[in-house]
Formats: sequence, C-alpha cells, structure tokens
Amino acid sequence: MTDLSNRRPLKIRDQQLMRRFAAWLSRRKVTPNQISILSVVFALGGGAALVMAGQTLAGERSLWFLAAALLIQLRLLCNLFDGMVAMEGGKQTPAGELFNDVPDRIADPLLIVACGFALPDFPSAMWLAWLGALLAVMTAYIRVLGVSLGLAADFRGPMAKQQRMALITVAAVISALEIFWGHYGMALWISLILLVVGSAITALRRLMNAYMLLQQRGAN
Repeated sequence: MTDLSNRRPLKIRDQQLMRRFAAWLSRRKVTPNQISILSVVFALGGGAALVMAGQTLAGERSLWFLAAALLIQLRLLCNLFDGMVAMEGGKQTPAGELFNDVPDRIADPLLIVACGFALPDFPSAMWLAWLGALLAVMTAYIRVLGVSLGLAADFRGPMAKQQRMALITVAAVISALEIFWGHYGMALWISLILLVVGSAITALRRLMNAYMLLQQRGAN
C-alpha cells in the first residue's frame, strides 16, 4: 500500500495484539483499501456526533462527545490496520497510495470542522475549526510534496495527524465530563487553539526542513 520509507513510524504497530489482529484481518477477504474507506465512515460518524453534541442538552451532549471520541479512535485504528494488512499481509495494490492518503485528507478536515459546530456558544470556534482544517491539509501537502521531490516523508510534529486526533479525542472526553462543573465547551475551544498553533508550527517546520534538504542537494 505504501513503501516502507514513507511509512509513518508508530510504536503501537509493534504491539503483539495489533500484530495478531492485523494477521487475522489478512486471512480474511478484507483489503487494505476497504479498511481505508472504512476510516472515512468512522470519521463521518465522529463528525456527526460532534455536530449533534452542539445541538443537544447536557446529558445527551455528553453521550455524543463520548461517541465522537470512540469513533475518532476507530478511524485511527483503520489507519493503522490498512497499512499493516497491506505490508505484513502482502495485499498491496497499485492504487494503494491513493487509498492511503486521500481518505485522510477527507477525514481530518471533516472532524476538525465538526468541532466548530460542536461549539455554538463560542463565536470564534468556527473560524478556528476551518483554519485548523486548512492547516491540517497543509501539513500533509508539504509532506507529500517533499516525497514527490525525492525527499523522505516528514512526519514531524508537534501536531501531526496522531497528535491532532489525540488532542480532539481528549477534548471530547473532557467535554463529556463538563456537565459536572458547568464550563461547557471550554476544553474543546482550547483544543482548537492548540491545534491551530501546533499545526502552523508543524507546517513551518516541515517546509523549512524540505527547503534545507533541497538546498543541500542542489549544492552537492
């Protein structure tokens, strides 16, 4: 699905449980591309849950936030297993790179923008969400552009995909508990600010790294 040099380094990939489940999937009639598409389905569900959280009252809102957190993590598991099934299961396809990257470009903005809809009482939340979504796509674009120019894939943070989704997941769980202290939306709003700042730094770091490597290559 993707070549090893451009594979995101993940420690969880080496865990025995993950390897066993990936092996189990590999023995079934499940393709990496199908898993990639399923990640978008979970992202759609997570985005819908966030939108619903912004339209319901306290108790029900908490359930929607918890559902969003769960669906975001299921999306990330799909991102993990599509690559493992492709590589370890020997199910790579010629179009695998498209299925590896395009679903992420859909899922990331979808979930981030949905955070804005989850915060109707925060006027700045929507533009923060859209800006965060744009920067998320930009960080990935710089990485893919670098690879197209012959550079190694740059997965550095501080706000790469895993960090962005971890931040939103934690914020969603905290938001589900805000019913107990009455500061609805504050955790998710702060997470959007952190996501925007972190993603901007990430994009800049990746861009500067690509520039330096290309300059060095041109000087040799």
